[in-house]
Amino acid sequence: MAYNDQDNATLVIFGATGNLSRIKLMPALYLLDKASQLHPQTKILATGRRDWDKERCIEEVRDWIVDSTGVRFDVDVFQRFSRRLDYYRVDYSQSGVWPLLKHYLESETTSDNKQRNIAFYMAIRPAEFGLVIDALGDNGLLMEKAGWRRVVIEKPFGYDLDSAQVLQKRISRHMKEQQIFRIDHYLGKETVQNVNVFRFANTMLEPLWNRNYIDHIQITHSETAGVGTRAAYYDGSGAMRDMIQSHLLQLLSLVAMEPPASMDAEDLRDEKVKVLKSIRPITEEDISTRAFRAQYTGGNIGSEIVRGYLDEQNVPADSRTETYAAMKLYIDNWRWRGVPFYLRTGKRLAQRQSMISICFRHPPQQLFRDVSKEGMKQNWLILGIQPCNCLRMEVTVKEPGLDMQIRQTSLNASLLDEGDVRTDAYEDLLLDILSGDRSLFLRHDEVEYAWRIVDPVIDAWSRDKKPLQTYPAGSWGSPESRVIFDKPQTRWRHSLDPVQ
Repeated sequence: MAYNDQDNATLVIFGATGNLSRIKLMPALYLLDKASQLHPQTKILATGRRDWDKERCIEEVRDWIVDSTGVRFDVDVFQRFSRRLDYYRVDYSQSGVWPLLKHYLESETTSDNKQRNIAFYMAIRPAEFGLVIDALGDNGLLMEKAGWRRVVIEKPFGYDLDSAQVLQKRISRHMKEQQIFRIDHYLGKETVQNVNVFRFANTMLEPLWNRNYIDHIQITHSETAGVGTRAAYYDGSGAMRDMIQSHLLQLLSLVAMEPPASMDAEDLRDEKVKVLKSIRPITEEDISTRAFRAQYTGGNIGSEIVRGYLDEQNVPADSRTETYAAMKLYIDNWRWRGVPFYLRTGKRLAQRQSMISICFRHPPQQLFRDVSKEGMKQNWLILGIQPCNCLRMEVTVKEPGLDMQIRQTSLNASLLDEGDVRTDAYEDLLLDILSGDRSLFLRHDEVEYAWRIVDPVIDAWSRDKKPLQTYPAGSWGSPESRVIFDKPQTRWRHSLDPVQ
């Protein structure tokens, strides 16, 4: 592989001893090294509060990689990878550590004695983003004099619109927008990246991609897991902030956007912002018919008996945090006027699944008189994101035999052929950070418009003291969520299999 000197960098991971580093970042970096995608001189500096040294860090990272599902451990590759690693103990609240860190980083040079490029990855609590960026900026670590400087910020970017704007103002004191990489790992998933290829590289579909042919669109992210060890964070967030404001609105903007002038980062993000700006605001009077929330109670996930949300560790007994959220959005532009977009997410649901389900309108005329109107199913186009990375198109066909009987059949295409290498979203995103490609990262106005969409709902829910709807763990959520549907015959699409 031919390497670009601009890709030669030190990746500094703040919070490197935490869960994100353990299950995502270090395994992804190891696999990139295994695939010869990292510059030979790329360094990885793990930082954290724990009293580790380099040897302890390498030992821990080795265990993380061995334990990672689907990662085949190669001793020779890890020996090469371990030479990239170093550990630096940092207590973010102590001002004295930052000049020492600066000295350490500035002493690192490339083989031709140039100062190294540096990417800072914020794998830390959102409350610490501003603190660490202030420290980096105040100590001159974000100045691009002898190499580029980039900062990677994990979601959530703010807690609401006001806090997002405050955080943006705070970090913009130290950096230009092109230095900021707001990461949403959902955008790195293969199927999500395939949405634009699927839409704009196939002429058979684009003429149908509008209000004249599409009845409605559903975007679903369901989890069988509960809050686990994240209760302290999750109870202050909830399903609307945790998933809909970020991941699902990003999927909506990709599905609904106009063809960009090019696939360059700014052209792509311009079109996504236009979609978010066109979403009809949700007023106080709309809340009951355009948004729904619920909380899981005890139930069964497969053969396992699980407890309800209020019985989870570190969850207050009177918590009103939603673990299921659904909302209906309209995009008031020429292409999508009148087409409802239904978004939903939930924990402790029947299946772990993420998919985009596009329901087409009925044919304009019923030509098959012997077939009841109820027997005519609508066509669906399904994009499976996880766990099945696939594309399915449902069409109506005649059943074999003398009678005119019809049924649905599914044209299935896996997006992975035999022999294809499956990559994790973080592998793609980490490479983009090092190469400077911002196409799959969020611009500040994307974040702000997403908050403008959900903030009225969150605010209304915070003032609503009525008892929360509930649903048993292992179900598909509360049936009352259908209150947001425009048509009484509309149903949630739960499965990739054809609707019979």
